[in-house]
Amino acid sequence: MAKIAKKKQEALSKYDQQKAYSLNEAVEVVKNITYTKFDASFDVDVRLGVDPRKANQMVRGTVTLPHGTGKTKRVLVLCTPEKEEEAKSAGADYVGLDEYIQKIKEGWTDVDVVITMPSVMPKVGALGRILGPRGLMPNPKTGTVTMDIANAVKEVKAGKIDFKVDKFGIIHAAVGKVSFDKEKLIENAREVLTTILKLKPSAAKGTYMKSVFVSSTMSPGVKVDVKSITI
Repeated sequence: MAKIAKKKQEALSKYDQQKAYSLNEAVEVVKNITYTKFDASFDVDVRLGVDPRKANQMVRGTVTLPHGTGKTKRVLVLCTPEKEEEAKSAGADYVGLDEYIQKIKEGWTDVDVVITMPSVMPKVGALGRILGPRGLMPNPKTGTVTMDIANAVKEVKAGKIDFKVDKFGIIHAAVGKVSFDKEKLIENAREVLTTILKLKPSAAKGTYMKSVFVSSTMSPGVKVDVKSITI
């Protein structure tokens, strides 16, 4: 049997692994059991009662966290020349089109979000095999294919995140840093969770939100009582 690291053992001794805590309590527990020397991410994992293989049960959305993510996101805008100044003024880190498409084809993906406009999607679409697996492919449903480039950039910089249920029926979302005040983490987590609740597909049967866990980078997960999450 693998030996449990001393710090992990200490973390596990600080809470009841079988108990479902209220969201407020769970956030406090995670802050108390985080032992990394760096500022760890605060993560929310939600298991849904959906079949993601069926299009009518896919759960996907975006949410702007009230207190941001705690991370500065690098934004690439792929646009025509007349939109470049708008993108730069809004705070985009990289702006252009053909030169960045070529860079991506050569393997460069050193960004967190890619935003583009409908008219250049035929060019951007050719990058699907590179951007898709990295979660960088622009999509109208997440607001990253739009004519309102400035607003899209500002939303991302302000803390907008997108989420999507994976093939196992789980949504993973980083909603801040452990160094955030407890109340800010609670509000960010609640914003994501209530958004997921509102996105329940009509085709989903039975229990929709099966379980919720919160954790930080390298910490154990803490179970959240789903009943403590209300719209």
